[in-house]
Amino acid sequence: MNEKKYFLISKITDYLDFLENIKGLSANTIKSYQRDLIKFSHFSEAANVDNFDMFTEEICSSWIADLFQQNVSARSIQRHISSAKGFFEYAQKNTLINGSPFELINSPKSPNYLPNVLSPEDVEQLLNFKPKNIQETRDMAIVELIYSSGLRVSEAVNVDLNDFEESGNFLRVLGKGAKTRLVPVGRFAQSAIDKWIKERKKISTIDGALFVNLRGGRISTRSIQERIKTLALMQGLPPVNPHMLRHSFATHLLESSGDLRSIQELLGHSSLSTTQIYTRLDYQHLIKIYEKSHPRATKTNA
Repeated sequence: MNEKKYFLISKITDYLDFLENIKGLSANTIKSYQRDLIKFSHFSEAANVDNFDMFTEEICSSWIADLFQQNVSARSIQRHISSAKGFFEYAQKNTLINGSPFELINSPKSPNYLPNVLSPEDVEQLLNFKPKNIQETRDMAIVELIYSSGLRVSEAVNVDLNDFEESGNFLRVLGKGAKTRLVPVGRFAQSAIDKWIKERKKISTIDGALFVNLRGGRISTRSIQERIKTLALMQGLPPVNPHMLRHSFATHLLESSGDLRSIQELLGHSSLSTTQIYTRLDYQHLIKIYEKSHPRATKTNA
């Protein structure tokens, strides 16, 4: 960057402050916006854009084309465009520009990937071990809680000891957009957490976090991801990540209940359309059962 501070940086900082203090977005979401907008700032600086009036639809389209040339995925480009659109809408409302150059730019369609899920038997295999040390006792509690309550890994990281209610049967979760929801905690998860809390007392910590590392600090997202992957390999499974456990929670509930609206509430989705991806997973499951079981479903060669 030039010695003279590029003009967009201070405006991006103001926008991120707005998202944090006024909109109440999570730290992870704000970091994502920041990464995308810094990329846009660097591109526009290289294009010699030095004031808002110089931003055109052509400049913005060129940025998107540059992302494609860098082999950025369509889904990631969608997020970049969303970040930029939000920023320019903010700039327009604050009279920095008259209109957004992104107004007529559409996001590319991304492949409709379905999330990977574990079967109930896979989950059983993952948790079919006897913890041999304090770390494994904690790991079992983490996996049980994420699967039992459908938590995001960031939500599991942020659980505090005093977040449990009704004798541990329910957990208050701070989700995306600083929204709080109450989720049930299954008996296997409760048992695993009780065992972990007894072991946790052996670690010197002043943090109120439920899950701490061996040094007494709150465990990190990265650590949980690595520990679950290690546990899966130890149990003879392919690598497993925390989000697969959350997807499995939703899929298994839908297969049993068919109650999509309740699953939306448990997952903390603001829109039902986000939750509806699990109906496609359930549909695939039903098709497999049909093709396996129906006497007229089996395809034969002519």
